[in-house]
Amino acid sequence: MDITFQNIDAVSGLLTIKLEKADYQNEVDKSLKNYRQKVQMNGFRKGMVPLGLVTKMYGAAVKSEEINKILSQKIYDYIKENNLKTLGEPLSDEEKQQPIDFDTMDDFEFVFDIALSPDFKAEISKKDKVDYYTIEVSDKMVDDQIGMYRNRLGEHKQVESFEGKDMLKGLLVELDEKGAAKEDGITVEDAVMMPEYMHSDDDKKLFEGVKVGSKVNFNPRKAYDNNEVEIASLLKKKKEEIADMKSDFSYEIKEITRFVPGEIDEKLFDSVYGKDVVKNEEDFRAKVKEDIALQLIPNSDYKLLLDVKAMFEKKLGKLEYPDKLLKRIMLLNNKDKDEKFVDDNYDNSIKALQWQLIKEQLVEANDIKVENEDITKMCENTARAQFAQYGMPNVPADLLKSYVQQMMSKKETVNEMVDRVVEDKLMAIFKEQLTLNNKTVSDEEFKKMLEK
Repeated sequence: MDITFQNIDAVSGLLTIKLEKADYQNEVDKSLKNYRQKVQMNGFRKGMVPLGLVTKMYGAAVKSEEINKILSQKIYDYIKENNLKTLGEPLSDEEKQQPIDFDTMDDFEFVFDIALSPDFKAEISKKDKVDYYTIEVSDKMVDDQIGMYRNRLGEHKQVESFEGKDMLKGLLVELDEKGAAKEDGITVEDAVMMPEYMHSDDDKKLFEGVKVGSKVNFNPRKAYDNNEVEIASLLKKKKEEIADMKSDFSYEIKEITRFVPGEIDEKLFDSVYGKDVVKNEEDFRAKVKEDIALQLIPNSDYKLLLDVKAMFEKKLGKLEYPDKLLKRIMLLNNKDKDEKFVDDNYDNSIKALQWQLIKEQLVEANDIKVENEDITKMCENTARAQFAQYGMPNVPADLLKSYVQQMMSKKETVNEMVDRVVEDKLMAIFKEQLTLNNKTVSDEEFKKMLEK
């Protein structure tokens, strides 16, 4: 066996492997003997088919399989032993690779294209200055969060007069041209309406301040802007049944239901933070504000990550990549796509690849390791954040444990958590080793920055 590597340029090379029969024949013979034990053929007992016949039937396929195993291992060993910084999988060279016939050939020469990483050094120091944006927690953000907590403890109550978001129930009667109840017209008992969802502002105003027992005349077509789905739903008819209906209707209000949020009191405090943790509204608002600030840190860190990427792009400049070879690899990895897809997405894929290479250098330079404990903790934090979005800031321990176990049973989730742990540890290094220009911005200002 002979293995040689030739640099074509700084970022690509040719790996040539020459195999003689002696390099693979023992493995082929072993594999054919195993085949013989399994082959079933008329006229022979299982395992007693002559080896020559097995070789004639399966020899070329077995030879191909065993040679490919040897090639894979030798390529891996050579790359590792010679510390080649490869990108993607080696590909058979389209020009230099000669045709292979496993039926007739004993000696083989395989030629592979190897994509190499560009030579660069990713380093950071206090000389590198990057802005770090802390998002200011506004009173509105606190009010909105408290409003969400209050809604969890809210209830529907019957009231006497209507306000904007109330729900009405009453008798809906179709009117004739004179404003009287239309003979054989449409009548709906217990018709439910929420004027807030009407399309016409003029019709919404008709219901302002109305009381139980009041009657309001309106035109459904006008109120719902000819939306036949909504009109048919209100009148409890099929769309085709009301296609020509243009009548006004009388609506006698029998019930007004209002959703009333929970009070800002001890019951609310205990439901959010546990028994007796918070005693008064001032402390409650302060704790909610503190929680929101913590929830916004990942947003600030994400912006820092984007700015660190931009910093490296500027520091490193345009690096050389084996574009032609990487496009071949990209096309092979996206068999359902065409060359246009590769051309359209290549630049973004190179940016992602370059960032991955930068991260790998930083991870190695800072001796970053990911332990199972790190993955579990990341799963727990992710689960808590998800529950918090649904208004459950205090998740019972048994529920959290069960949810984390489900997450860690999925390989894709674990891989995602590993990536996030690495980025979290890198973030800590950025904050320690870079010079951060701390700036406070509003949520609106921050969102505009991300839109650029």
